[in-house]
Amino acid sequence: MYFSNSKYWDLGAPIAGILLALSFAPFNYAYLALLSLIFLFASWQHVSPGRALLRGYLFGLGLFGIGVSWVYISIHDFGGADLLSSIILTSLFIIIWALFPALCGYFSVKLVPSNADIFRLWAIPFIWVLVEYVRGYLVLNGFPWLQVAYSQLEAPLAGYIPIIGGYGTSFLLAFTASTFVILMFYKKHLVILIAIIAVLWGMGSWLQAVKWTQDVGNPIKASLIQGNISQDQKWKLENRNRILQKYKALTEEHWDSDVIVWPETAVPAFLSEVNESFLLPLRTEAAKSDTDLIISIPIKENLRHEKYNAAITLGKNEGIYRKSHLLPFGEYLPLQPLSGFMLSILDIPLAHFLPGRTDQPLLKAGGYTFITSICYEDAFSDVNIRGLPEAAYLVNVTNDAWFGDSLEPHQHMQIARMRAMETGRFLLRATNTGITAIVSPQGKIINQAPLFETTAISGTIIPMGGMTPYARLGDRVIIGVIGLLLLTLVVYSNICQKVAREYLL
Repeated sequence: MYFSNSKYWDLGAPIAGILLALSFAPFNYAYLALLSLIFLFASWQHVSPGRALLRGYLFGLGLFGIGVSWVYISIHDFGGADLLSSIILTSLFIIIWALFPALCGYFSVKLVPSNADIFRLWAIPFIWVLVEYVRGYLVLNGFPWLQVAYSQLEAPLAGYIPIIGGYGTSFLLAFTASTFVILMFYKKHLVILIAIIAVLWGMGSWLQAVKWTQDVGNPIKASLIQGNISQDQKWKLENRNRILQKYKALTEEHWDSDVIVWPETAVPAFLSEVNESFLLPLRTEAAKSDTDLIISIPIKENLRHEKYNAAITLGKNEGIYRKSHLLPFGEYLPLQPLSGFMLSILDIPLAHFLPGRTDQPLLKAGGYTFITSICYEDAFSDVNIRGLPEAAYLVNVTNDAWFGDSLEPHQHMQIARMRAMETGRFLLRATNTGITAIVSPQGKIINQAPLFETTAISGTIIPMGGMTPYARLGDRVIIGVIGLLLLTLVVYSNICQKVAREYLL
Protein backbone atom coordinates (compact mmCIF):
# COMPACT_ATOMS: atom_id res chain seq x y z
CA MET A 1 0.00 0.00 0.00
CA TYR A 2 2.91 2.30 -0.77
CA PHE A 3 0.86 4.79 -2.74
CA SER A 4 -1.49 5.46 0.17
CA ASN A 5 1.41 6.82 2.18
CA SER A 6 3.17 8.49 -0.74
CA LYS A 7 3.38 12.27 -0.89
CA TYR A 8 2.13 11.99 -4.47
CA TRP A 9 -1.32 11.60 -2.94
CA ASP A 10 -0.80 14.93 -1.18
CA LEU A 11 0.03 16.58 -4.48
CA GLY A 12 -2.92 14.94 -6.19
CA ALA A 13 -5.47 16.03 -3.58
CA PRO A 14 -5.89 19.67 -4.75
CA ILE A 15 -6.01 18.46 -8.37
CA ALA A 16 -8.84 16.10 -7.41
CA GLY A 17 -10.60 19.06 -5.79
CA ILE A 18 -10.30 21.06 -8.99
CA LEU A 19 -11.74 18.11 -10.94
CA LEU A 20 -14.76 18.11 -8.62
CA ALA A 21 -15.24 21.84 -9.27
CA LEU A 22 -15.31 21.05 -13.00
CA SER A 23 -18.20 18.65 -12.49
CA PHE A 24 -20.51 21.58 -11.69
CA ALA A 25 -21.99 24.13 -14.09
CA PRO A 26 -20.97 25.60 -16.45
CA PHE A 27 -18.51 22.76 -17.16
CA ASN A 28 -20.93 19.94 -16.27
CA TYR A 29 -18.42 17.07 -16.41
CA ALA A 30 -20.63 15.06 -14.06
CA TYR A 31 -18.49 11.93 -13.90
CA LEU A 32 -15.45 13.87 -12.75
CA ALA A 33 -17.25 14.10 -9.40
CA LEU A 34 -17.10 10.32 -9.06
CA LEU A 35 -13.46 10.13 -10.14
CA SER A 36 -12.39 12.90 -7.74
CA LEU A 37 -14.15 11.24 -4.79
CA ILE A 38 -12.59 7.87 -5.64
CA PHE A 39 -9.14 9.48 -5.52
CA LEU A 40 -9.89 11.33 -2.29
CA PHE A 41 -11.33 8.33 -0.47
CA ALA A 42 -8.45 6.13 -1.64
CA SER A 43 -5.97 8.70 -0.32
CA TRP A 44 -7.45 8.30 3.16
CA GLN A 45 -6.62 4.60 3.38
CA HIS A 46 -3.80 3.33 5.61
CA VAL A 47 -2.90 6.81 6.86
CA SER A 48 -3.10 8.66 10.17
CA PRO A 49 -6.02 10.96 10.99
CA GLY A 50 -3.69 13.94 10.58
CA ARG A 51 -2.62 12.89 7.09
CA ALA A 52 -6.25 12.30 6.07
CA LEU A 53 -7.12 15.75 7.41
CA LEU A 54 -4.27 17.30 5.37
CA ARG A 55 -5.34 15.60 2.16
CA GLY A 56 -8.95 16.54 2.72
CA TYR A 57 -7.90 20.14 3.29
CA LEU A 58 -5.79 20.26 0.14
CA PHE A 59 -8.73 18.77 -1.74
CA GLY A 60 -10.97 21.50 -0.30
CA LEU A 61 -8.57 24.23 -1.36
CA GLY A 62 -8.70 22.94 -4.94
CA LEU A 63 -12.48 22.60 -4.89
CA PHE A 64 -13.38 25.94 -3.33
CA GLY A 65 -10.40 27.80 -4.76
CA ILE A 66 -11.89 27.29 -8.22
CA GLY A 67 -15.56 26.76 -7.35
CA VAL A 68 -16.18 29.92 -5.31
CA SER A 69 -13.54 32.20 -6.81
CA TRP A 70 -16.43 34.47 -7.83
CA VAL A 71 -16.66 35.87 -4.31
CA TYR A 72 -13.69 38.08 -5.22
CA ILE A 73 -15.81 39.89 -7.84
CA SER A 74 -18.52 40.77 -5.32
CA ILE A 75 -15.99 42.07 -2.79
CA HIS A 76 -13.68 43.95 -5.15
CA ASP A 77 -15.68 44.97 -8.21
CA PHE A 78 -18.98 45.78 -6.52
CA GLY A 79 -18.20 45.87 -2.80
CA GLY A 80 -15.58 48.56 -3.23
CA ALA A 81 -12.79 46.85 -1.29
CA ASP A 82 -9.20 47.43 -2.37
CA LEU A 83 -7.17 44.72 -4.12
CA LEU A 84 -5.29 43.46 -1.06
CA SER A 85 -8.36 43.36 1.17
CA SER A 86 -10.33 41.57 -1.55
CA ILE A 87 -7.64 38.91 -1.93
CA ILE A 88 -7.43 38.42 1.84
CA LEU A 89 -11.20 38.11 2.29
CA THR A 90 -11.58 35.77 -0.69
CA SER A 91 -8.73 33.60 0.59
CA LEU A 92 -10.27 33.53 4.05
CA PHE A 93 -13.60 32.46 2.53
CA ILE A 94 -11.93 29.59 0.67
CA ILE A 95 -9.83 28.57 3.67
CA ILE A 96 -12.90 28.28 5.91
CA TRP A 97 -14.94 26.09 3.58
CA ALA A 98 -11.93 23.91 2.72
CA LEU A 99 -11.98 22.77 6.35
CA PHE A 100 -15.05 20.59 5.74
CA PRO A 101 -13.51 17.98 3.40
CA ALA A 102 -10.60 17.98 5.87
CA LEU A 103 -12.93 17.16 8.75
CA CYS A 104 -14.49 14.39 6.70
CA GLY A 105 -11.05 12.85 6.16
CA TYR A 106 -10.14 13.15 9.83
CA PHE A 107 -13.32 11.55 11.16
CA SER A 108 -13.28 8.85 8.48
CA VAL A 109 -10.00 7.60 9.92
CA LYS A 110 -10.51 8.50 13.57
CA LEU A 111 -13.95 6.99 14.19
CA VAL A 112 -13.22 3.51 12.84
CA PRO A 113 -10.47 1.21 14.25
CA SER A 114 -7.20 1.08 12.36
CA ASN A 115 -7.51 -2.63 11.55
CA ALA A 116 -11.00 -2.24 10.05
CA ASP A 117 -10.19 -0.59 6.73
CA ILE A 118 -13.25 -1.90 4.88
CA PHE A 119 -15.47 -0.52 7.65
CA ARG A 120 -13.72 2.82 7.18
CA LEU A 121 -14.61 2.83 3.52
CA TRP A 122 -18.25 2.00 4.26
CA ALA A 123 -18.31 4.80 6.83
CA ILE A 124 -16.97 7.51 4.51
CA PRO A 125 -20.23 8.15 2.57
CA PHE A 126 -22.17 8.64 5.81
CA ILE A 127 -19.55 11.02 7.21
CA TRP A 128 -19.31 12.90 3.91
CA VAL A 129 -23.03 13.66 3.86
CA LEU A 130 -23.20 14.63 7.54
CA VAL A 131 -20.32 17.07 7.03
CA GLU A 132 -22.08 18.45 3.93
CA TYR A 133 -25.22 18.94 6.01
CA VAL A 134 -23.36 20.79 8.77
CA ARG A 135 -21.81 23.07 6.15
CA GLY A 136 -25.07 23.46 4.28
CA TYR A 137 -27.37 24.29 7.17
CA LEU A 138 -25.58 25.01 10.43
CA VAL A 139 -22.44 27.11 9.83
CA LEU A 140 -22.94 30.84 9.15
CA ASN A 141 -26.60 30.25 8.32
CA GLY A 142 -25.57 27.52 5.88
CA PHE A 143 -23.47 27.39 2.71
CA PRO A 144 -24.64 24.42 0.59
CA TRP A 145 -22.75 25.54 -2.51
CA LEU A 146 -20.87 22.80 -4.41
CA GLN A 147 -22.80 20.03 -2.69
CA VAL A 148 -21.82 17.04 -4.85
CA ALA A 149 -25.40 16.09 -5.76
CA TYR A 150 -25.75 19.26 -7.84
CA SER A 151 -23.17 17.87 -10.25
CA GLN A 152 -25.43 14.92 -11.04
CA LEU A 153 -28.52 16.62 -12.53
CA GLU A 154 -27.74 15.18 -15.98
CA ALA A 155 -26.47 11.81 -14.68
CA PRO A 156 -28.42 8.64 -13.73
CA LEU A 157 -28.39 9.41 -10.01
CA ALA A 158 -30.66 12.40 -10.68
CA GLY A 159 -33.56 9.95 -10.66
CA TYR A 160 -33.23 9.72 -6.86
CA ILE A 161 -33.54 13.48 -6.23
CA PRO A 162 -37.39 13.52 -5.93
CA ILE A 163 -37.13 10.57 -3.52
CA ILE A 164 -34.23 11.37 -1.18
CA GLY A 165 -33.23 14.92 -2.16
CA GLY A 166 -29.77 16.40 -2.51
CA TYR A 167 -28.19 14.90 0.59
CA GLY A 168 -29.50 11.44 -0.15
CA THR A 169 -28.19 11.68 -3.70
CA SER A 170 -24.83 12.90 -2.39
CA PHE A 171 -24.73 9.76 -0.25
CA LEU A 172 -25.32 7.51 -3.27
CA LEU A 173 -22.50 9.19 -5.19
CA ALA A 174 -20.11 8.90 -2.23
CA PHE A 175 -21.23 5.28 -1.69
CA THR A 176 -20.38 4.50 -5.31
CA ALA A 177 -16.93 6.05 -4.90
CA SER A 178 -16.27 4.07 -1.71
CA THR A 179 -17.34 0.85 -3.41
CA PHE A 180 -14.88 1.43 -6.24
CA VAL A 181 -12.09 2.03 -3.70
CA ILE A 182 -12.96 -1.28 -2.03
CA LEU A 183 -12.64 -2.96 -5.41
CA MET A 184 -9.27 -1.26 -5.97
CA PHE A 185 -7.72 -2.07 -2.60
CA TYR A 186 -9.24 -5.39 -1.59
CA LYS A 187 -10.53 -7.04 -4.78
CA LYS A 188 -13.15 -8.95 -2.78
CA HIS A 189 -16.74 -9.70 -3.75
CA LEU A 190 -16.13 -8.17 -7.17
CA VAL A 191 -19.25 -9.54 -8.82
CA ILE A 192 -21.56 -8.56 -5.97
CA LEU A 193 -20.21 -5.03 -5.61
CA ILE A 194 -20.24 -4.35 -9.34
CA ALA A 195 -23.81 -5.67 -9.51
CA ILE A 196 -24.86 -3.35 -6.68
CA ILE A 197 -23.43 -0.31 -8.47
CA ALA A 198 -24.97 -1.34 -11.79
CA VAL A 199 -28.42 -1.77 -10.21
CA LEU A 200 -28.08 1.48 -8.25
CA TRP A 201 -27.22 3.57 -11.30
CA GLY A 202 -29.56 1.68 -13.62
CA MET A 203 -32.45 2.23 -11.22
CA GLY A 204 -31.60 5.93 -11.06
CA SER A 205 -31.80 6.17 -14.83
CA TRP A 206 -35.19 4.41 -14.84
CA LEU A 207 -36.55 6.63 -12.05
CA GLN A 208 -35.98 9.75 -14.15
CA ALA A 209 -39.05 8.79 -16.18
CA VAL A 210 -41.32 8.55 -13.10
CA LYS A 211 -43.79 11.41 -12.61
CA TRP A 212 -44.25 12.02 -8.88
CA THR A 213 -46.78 14.87 -9.07
CA GLN A 214 -49.85 15.51 -11.20
CA ASP A 215 -51.47 18.36 -13.15
CA VAL A 216 -54.16 20.18 -11.17
CA GLY A 217 -55.24 22.99 -13.46
CA ASN A 218 -55.08 24.75 -16.78
CA PRO A 219 -51.76 26.00 -18.21
CA ILE A 220 -50.49 29.39 -17.05
CA LYS A 221 -48.69 31.74 -19.41
CA ALA A 222 -45.77 33.37 -17.62
CA SER A 223 -43.30 36.07 -18.65
CA LEU A 224 -40.02 36.71 -16.85
CA ILE A 225 -38.33 40.11 -17.08
CA GLN A 226 -34.52 40.38 -17.13
CA GLY A 227 -33.65 44.06 -16.69
CA ASN A 228 -29.86 43.64 -16.91
CA ILE A 229 -29.04 46.54 -14.60
CA SER A 230 -25.37 46.74 -13.64
CA GLN A 231 -24.89 46.44 -9.89
CA ASP A 232 -22.73 49.57 -9.70
CA GLN A 233 -25.52 51.60 -11.36
CA LYS A 234 -28.59 50.06 -9.77
CA TRP A 235 -28.85 52.09 -6.58
CA LYS A 236 -27.79 55.50 -7.88
CA LEU A 237 -30.71 57.86 -7.34
CA GLU A 238 -30.29 59.49 -10.74
CA ASN A 239 -30.88 56.10 -12.40
CA ARG A 240 -34.04 55.18 -10.52
CA ASN A 241 -36.61 56.56 -12.93
CA ARG A 242 -34.81 55.13 -15.96
CA ILE A 243 -34.75 51.67 -14.37
CA LEU A 244 -38.41 51.81 -13.41
CA GLN A 245 -39.42 52.87 -16.89
CA LYS A 246 -37.36 50.05 -18.41
CA TYR A 247 -39.21 47.44 -16.34
CA LYS A 248 -42.54 49.09 -17.07
CA ALA A 249 -41.89 49.08 -20.83
CA LEU A 250 -40.80 45.42 -20.80
CA THR A 251 -43.89 44.52 -18.79
CA GLU A 252 -46.29 46.32 -21.11
CA GLU A 253 -45.16 44.06 -23.94
CA HIS A 254 -46.49 41.04 -22.04
CA TRP A 255 -49.91 42.04 -20.67
CA ASP A 256 -51.26 38.93 -22.42
CA SER A 257 -49.50 36.76 -19.83
CA ASP A 258 -51.23 35.43 -16.71
CA VAL A 259 -48.14 36.05 -14.56
CA ILE A 260 -45.21 38.45 -14.99
CA VAL A 261 -42.17 38.13 -12.70
CA TRP A 262 -39.50 40.77 -12.01
CA PRO A 263 -36.09 39.86 -10.50
CA GLU A 264 -34.79 40.47 -6.98
CA THR A 265 -34.98 44.14 -5.89
CA ALA A 266 -35.90 45.10 -9.43
CA VAL A 267 -37.28 48.30 -7.91
CA PRO A 268 -34.24 50.20 -6.52
CA ALA A 269 -36.24 51.94 -3.80
CA PHE A 270 -38.26 51.09 -0.72
CA LEU A 271 -41.93 50.26 -1.20
CA SER A 272 -43.07 53.42 0.58
CA GLU A 273 -41.04 55.60 -1.80
CA VAL A 274 -42.64 54.37 -5.04
CA ASN A 275 -45.98 52.90 -4.03
CA GLU A 276 -48.25 55.79 -5.02
CA SER A 277 -46.22 57.23 -7.88
CA PHE A 278 -45.27 54.00 -9.65
CA LEU A 279 -46.84 50.83 -8.25
CA LEU A 280 -50.46 52.02 -7.98
CA PRO A 281 -50.69 52.91 -11.70
CA LEU A 282 -48.98 49.65 -12.54
CA ARG A 283 -51.48 47.79 -10.37
CA THR A 284 -54.35 49.41 -12.30
CA GLU A 285 -52.87 48.36 -15.65
CA ALA A 286 -52.37 44.82 -14.39
CA ALA A 287 -55.99 44.61 -13.26
CA LYS A 288 -57.23 45.78 -16.66
CA SER A 289 -55.16 43.09 -18.37
CA ASP A 290 -56.14 40.37 -15.89
CA THR A 291 -52.44 39.84 -15.15
CA ASP A 292 -50.71 39.22 -11.84
CA LEU A 293 -47.34 40.85 -11.22
CA ILE A 294 -44.68 39.42 -8.92
CA ILE A 295 -42.28 42.23 -8.04
CA SER A 296 -39.29 42.15 -5.70
CA ILE A 297 -38.74 45.31 -3.67
CA PRO A 298 -37.20 46.17 -0.28
CA ILE A 299 -39.60 47.40 2.38
CA LYS A 300 -39.41 49.39 5.61
CA GLU A 301 -41.89 48.77 8.39
CA ASN A 302 -43.01 50.54 11.59
CA LEU A 303 -41.34 53.40 13.42
CA ARG A 304 -38.09 51.49 13.87
CA HIS A 305 -37.74 51.26 10.09
CA GLU A 306 -37.16 47.53 10.09
CA LYS A 307 -35.95 46.55 6.62
CA TYR A 308 -36.83 43.40 4.70
CA ASN A 309 -35.87 41.99 1.33
CA ALA A 310 -39.33 41.24 -0.04
CA ALA A 311 -41.51 40.19 -2.96
CA ILE A 312 -45.03 41.49 -3.53
CA THR A 313 -47.91 40.50 -5.79
CA LEU A 314 -50.00 43.06 -7.64
CA GLY A 315 -53.25 42.01 -9.28
CA LYS A 316 -56.28 39.99 -8.24
CA ASN A 317 -54.52 38.68 -5.12
CA GLU A 318 -52.05 40.97 -3.37
CA GLY A 319 -49.58 40.02 -0.68
CA ILE A 320 -46.04 40.36 0.64
CA TYR A 321 -43.35 37.77 1.24
CA ARG A 322 -40.39 38.76 3.41
CA LYS A 323 -37.18 36.82 2.83
CA SER A 324 -36.60 34.48 5.75
CA HIS A 325 -33.19 32.91 5.04
CA LEU A 326 -30.74 35.78 4.74
CA LEU A 327 -27.30 35.87 3.15
CA PRO A 328 -24.57 36.30 5.79
CA PHE A 329 -22.28 39.32 5.23
CA GLY A 330 -24.55 40.46 2.38
CA GLU A 331 -27.88 41.00 4.17
CA TYR A 332 -26.86 40.72 7.80
CA LEU A 333 -23.68 40.39 9.88
CA PRO A 334 -23.03 37.16 11.78
CA LEU A 335 -20.29 36.79 14.40
CA GLN A 336 -20.90 40.25 15.82
CA PRO A 337 -19.15 42.43 16.82
CA LEU A 338 -16.03 41.02 15.10
CA SER A 339 -17.42 40.90 11.56
CA GLY A 340 -18.96 44.37 11.82
CA PHE A 341 -15.66 45.83 13.01
CA MET A 342 -13.68 44.22 10.18
CA LEU A 343 -16.08 45.20 7.40
CA SER A 344 -16.48 48.75 8.70
CA ILE A 345 -12.72 49.19 8.30
CA LEU A 346 -13.01 48.00 4.70
CA ASP A 347 -16.05 50.24 4.11
CA ILE A 348 -18.05 47.52 2.31
CA PRO A 349 -21.75 48.46 2.01
CA LEU A 350 -24.29 46.09 3.57
CA ALA A 351 -28.07 45.97 3.52
CA HIS A 352 -28.77 45.05 7.19
CA PHE A 353 -32.07 43.27 6.52
CA LEU A 354 -34.15 41.39 9.08
CA PRO A 355 -35.43 37.86 8.38
CA GLY A 356 -39.11 37.30 7.73
CA ARG A 357 -41.12 34.67 9.57
CA THR A 358 -40.99 31.07 8.36
CA ASP A 359 -44.79 30.65 8.59
CA GLN A 360 -45.79 33.38 6.14
CA PRO A 361 -48.88 32.70 3.99
CA LEU A 362 -48.23 31.71 0.39
CA LEU A 363 -48.56 34.33 -2.32
CA LYS A 364 -50.97 33.78 -5.20
CA ALA A 365 -50.70 34.63 -8.90
CA GLY A 366 -52.27 33.25 -12.04
CA GLY A 367 -55.02 31.73 -9.93
CA TYR A 368 -52.71 29.48 -7.87
CA THR A 369 -50.54 29.79 -4.79
CA PHE A 370 -46.78 29.44 -5.20
CA ILE A 371 -43.64 29.11 -3.09
CA THR A 372 -41.45 32.22 -3.13
CA SER A 373 -37.69 32.19 -2.70
CA ILE A 374 -35.48 35.25 -2.96
CA CYS A 375 -31.98 34.72 -4.34
CA TYR A 376 -29.92 32.66 -1.86
CA GLU A 377 -33.04 30.98 -0.47
CA ASP A 378 -33.25 28.67 -3.47
CA ALA A 379 -30.13 26.91 -2.16
CA PHE A 380 -32.11 25.57 0.81
CA SER A 381 -34.55 22.73 0.27
CA ASP A 382 -36.51 23.38 3.45
CA VAL A 383 -37.54 26.85 2.24
CA ASN A 384 -38.87 25.35 -0.98
CA ILE A 385 -40.93 22.48 0.47
CA ARG A 386 -42.44 24.52 3.29
CA GLY A 387 -45.60 25.40 1.33
CA LEU A 388 -46.34 21.95 -0.07
CA PRO A 389 -48.67 20.45 -1.13
CA GLU A 390 -50.71 23.68 -1.37
CA ALA A 391 -48.32 25.48 -3.72
CA ALA A 392 -48.77 24.73 -7.42
CA TYR A 393 -45.42 26.08 -8.65
CA LEU A 394 -42.19 27.77 -7.53
CA VAL A 395 -40.97 31.33 -8.08
CA ASN A 396 -37.40 32.44 -7.50
CA VAL A 397 -36.24 36.04 -7.91
CA THR A 398 -32.50 36.59 -7.98
CA ASN A 399 -29.82 39.21 -8.57
CA ASP A 400 -26.52 37.62 -9.56
CA ALA A 401 -25.15 40.91 -10.92
CA TRP A 402 -22.90 40.93 -7.82
CA PHE A 403 -20.78 38.19 -9.40
CA GLY A 404 -20.35 39.43 -12.95
CA ASP A 405 -19.41 37.04 -15.74
CA SER A 406 -18.22 34.24 -13.45
CA LEU A 407 -19.08 30.66 -12.55
CA GLU A 408 -21.65 31.77 -9.98
CA PRO A 409 -24.73 32.44 -12.20
CA HIS A 410 -24.33 29.00 -13.80
CA GLN A 411 -23.88 27.24 -10.46
CA HIS A 412 -26.86 29.12 -9.03
CA MET A 413 -29.07 28.04 -11.95
CA GLN A 414 -28.01 24.44 -11.36
CA ILE A 415 -28.99 24.72 -7.70
CA ALA A 416 -32.39 26.20 -8.59
CA ARG A 417 -33.11 23.32 -10.98
CA MET A 418 -32.79 20.83 -8.14
CA ARG A 419 -35.56 22.60 -6.22
CA ALA A 420 -37.92 21.94 -9.13
CA MET A 421 -36.91 18.25 -9.14
CA GLU A 422 -37.31 17.86 -5.38
CA THR A 423 -40.80 19.36 -5.36
CA GLY A 424 -42.13 18.12 -8.70
CA ARG A 425 -43.11 21.69 -9.61
CA PHE A 426 -42.43 24.08 -12.45
CA LEU A 427 -40.05 26.88 -11.53
CA LEU A 428 -40.20 30.49 -12.73
CA ARG A 429 -36.80 32.09 -12.14
CA ALA A 430 -36.38 35.80 -12.91
CA THR A 431 -32.91 37.30 -12.51
CA ASN A 432 -31.44 40.75 -13.06
CA THR A 433 -28.52 39.84 -15.35
CA GLY A 434 -29.16 36.10 -15.84
CA ILE A 435 -29.72 33.26 -15.79
CA THR A 436 -33.49 33.80 -16.18
CA ALA A 437 -35.30 30.56 -17.00
CA ILE A 438 -38.45 28.45 -16.88
CA VAL A 439 -37.74 24.97 -15.49
CA SER A 440 -39.83 21.81 -15.69
CA PRO A 441 -40.59 19.51 -12.71
CA GLN A 442 -37.87 17.21 -14.08
CA GLY A 443 -35.29 20.00 -13.79
CA LYS A 444 -35.10 20.61 -17.54
CA ILE A 445 -34.79 24.19 -18.81
CA ILE A 446 -37.78 24.97 -21.03
CA ASN A 447 -36.77 28.51 -21.93
CA GLN A 448 -33.74 30.52 -20.92
CA ALA A 449 -32.54 34.10 -21.41
CA PRO A 450 -28.90 34.80 -22.29
CA LEU A 451 -26.62 36.39 -19.72
CA PHE A 452 -26.24 40.19 -19.63
CA GLU A 453 -29.03 40.96 -22.05
CA THR A 454 -32.10 43.13 -21.45
CA THR A 455 -34.94 40.84 -22.43
CA ALA A 456 -38.06 38.97 -21.40
CA ILE A 457 -38.89 35.31 -21.95
CA SER A 458 -42.29 33.65 -21.94
CA GLY A 459 -43.56 30.13 -21.62
CA THR A 460 -46.34 27.96 -20.30
CA ILE A 461 -46.31 26.11 -17.01
CA ILE A 462 -48.85 23.73 -15.52
CA PRO A 463 -50.03 23.95 -11.89
CA MET A 464 -48.94 20.77 -10.09
CA GLY A 465 -50.34 18.96 -7.08
CA GLY A 466 -49.26 16.09 -4.88
CA MET A 467 -46.03 15.45 -3.04
CA THR A 468 -42.76 13.81 -4.03
CA PRO A 469 -41.38 11.31 -1.49
CA TYR A 470 -38.64 13.80 -0.66
CA ALA A 471 -41.13 16.61 0.00
CA ARG A 472 -42.83 14.36 2.56
CA LEU A 473 -39.56 13.36 4.25
CA GLY A 474 -37.41 16.48 4.12
CA ASP A 475 -33.70 16.62 4.90
CA ARG A 476 -33.98 16.04 8.63
CA VAL A 477 -35.41 12.55 8.31
CA ILE A 478 -32.83 11.56 5.71
CA ILE A 479 -29.95 13.00 7.73
CA GLY A 480 -31.31 11.31 10.87
CA VAL A 481 -31.29 7.91 9.17
CA ILE A 482 -27.76 8.48 7.82
CA GLY A 483 -26.54 9.51 11.28
CA LEU A 484 -28.12 6.46 12.91
CA LEU A 485 -26.59 4.10 10.35
CA LEU A 486 -23.17 5.68 10.84
CA LEU A 487 -23.43 5.25 14.61
CA THR A 488 -24.37 1.61 14.15
CA LEU A 489 -21.44 1.04 11.80
CA VAL A 490 -18.94 2.71 14.14
CA VAL A 491 -20.17 0.79 17.20
CA TYR A 492 -20.16 -2.51 15.30
CA SER A 493 -16.64 -2.01 13.94
CA ASN A 494 -15.30 -1.18 17.41
CA ILE A 495 -16.98 -4.25 18.87
CA CYS A 496 -15.42 -6.40 16.15
CA GLN A 497 -12.00 -4.93 16.94
CA LYS A 498 -12.43 -5.62 20.65
CA VAL A 499 -13.51 -9.21 20.04
CA ALA A 500 -10.60 -9.77 17.66
CA ARG A 501 -8.11 -8.37 20.21
CA GLU A 502 -9.45 -10.60 22.99
CA TYR A 503 -9.37 -13.63 20.69
CA LEU A 504 -5.71 -12.98 19.85
CA LEU A 505 -4.85 -12.65 23.50
